[in-house]
Amino acid sequence: MQTGADFVTFSLEDSLYAVTVHRVQEILDMRPIARMPGTPPHLLGVIDLRGATVPVVDMRVLLGLPPRQDDPQTRILVVHLETEAADGVIGLRTDRVIDVACLDDDSAQPLSEGQRRAWDAASIHSIGRRNGQVVGIIDLDGLFRDVPRSGMAPSRDAAA
Repeated sequence: MQTGADFVTFSLEDSLYAVTVHRVQEILDMRPIARMPGTPPHLLGVIDLRGATVPVVDMRVLLGLPPRQDDPQTRILVVHLETEAADGVIGLRTDRVIDVACLDDDSAQPLSEGQRRAWDAASIHSIGRRNGQVVGIIDLDGLFRDVPRSGMAPSRDAAA
């Protein structure tokens, strides 16, 4: 993991997470989400984004936290995925987007073998620090490895 890279940091409950900035297409204020019947609990529904239908995932539910009501700080990160199962964009509902920043120097450390066994190693790539606070660096492709292509909006590159 590159520690010199910029990350978009966001919070869920009292925890801080990050994704690399080059994977973020845009950050949206909350907007109406069209619910879809028969979807898994973490899939909130879809939004219209300039004519593209983008699925929105509740990161709290996906990572095992209880759901909560939206508030003025709630945001949707629209991110680009590149997995064998899916190549496209998906919205991540977060409690709050903090900022775009670099991690503290040399702070990103891959998960230890014990952490990989105790946690779902597909969701967290490594652990870093930002201003001394622990940051879980999300592995977007690992987290969404099994999402079928039909559940994704077209890739921003494919749409161009």
